[in-house]
Amino acid sequence: MSDPTEEKSELEKARDIILQLKEMSHYSKSNMEKLSALWLLHEDELKQKEKAATLDTLLKHQGAFSDALEVFITDCELECNRIENEAS
Repeated sequence: MSDPTEEKSELEKARDIILQLKEMSHYSKSNMEKLSALWLLHEDELKQKEKAATLDTLLKHQGAFSDALEVFITDCELECNRIENEAS
């Protein structure tokens, strides 16, 4: 067991941040699924085209956020791996 007063290294802190970002990514994907379901409801069942169009816009924004977040996570992981390899 580690000493609770032991400070984490910069690399460990960066890895913790990556875990938080991955959690955000998971919730982002979940939000996209929910938005898709709401879009289908408004588009097909309720025949509310304006509301469906608004949801479509939100879905596109959520998708762009999700894509950008994935790229950022990958960049962070690559940087952590580079630092780890240099230290070895």
